[in-house]
Amino acid sequence: MMRSTPFNTNVEENDLSKFKIFRPLNPQELQRLNDDKTCSVYRKGAIVYREGSRLTGFYCITQGILKIIKTGNDGKEQIIRFVKKGDIIAYRSLLSNESACTTAKVIEEAILCHIPYHTLLYLIENNPKFSLHMLQIVCRELKEANDYITDIAQKTVRERLAEVLLLLKDNFNLDSSNTLQISLTREELANMVGTATESVIRLLSEFKSDKLIELQGRRIKILDLPSLYKVANL
Repeated sequence: MMRSTPFNTNVEENDLSKFKIFRPLNPQELQRLNDDKTCSVYRKGAIVYREGSRLTGFYCITQGILKIIKTGNDGKEQIIRFVKKGDIIAYRSLLSNESACTTAKVIEEAILCHIPYHTLLYLIENNPKFSLHMLQIVCRELKEANDYITDIAQKTVRERLAEVLLLLKDNFNLDSSNTLQISLTREELANMVGTATESVIRLLSEFKSDKLIELQGRRIKILDLPSLYKVANL
């Protein structure tokens, strides 16, 4: 999918002071943050940045959902995580002065605000609380990566699929009918679990037979949350 051309938007909800990460900033720093940002709309399927590209800033997501992808030597995509409103992306590569180590692709039309590198550097150098907050986010992502490596080594595919469904529940919540509020293809689920698409299709059918979930096309309804935790071995 080729990248679509983003266009500027002046939606008021793009005020970044509502982001949790920016709470340590004082009014002057928040003003600079909002003055320096450039907000754009990205269509479904658009590529925000590609693995290996040089980044000029990081992105704040004010609307929509994206998947963060890592490509293996065989060309196969591995979904690292999903991000949504309130999340930031591409900051780690900036802080380490490296090319982008992942690709960001839109799966639900999104509004992203681009923050230049010099603005990030200014905030880190002038606000210790903000610097600590950034460090905590990096450490949390490192823990998630370590947990994923452990799961791949020690858990069965069945356990990992159950854990992915619970992770999606925590990140995107359930609607009033207990249905996950994110729609994914079977291939995307397989990429998250780290297995073949056929295995995910078979296991979803087993989960359905065990009355753990109900399938509604791409939508997944959680029927038995306690049993799903048991299957995930959490």
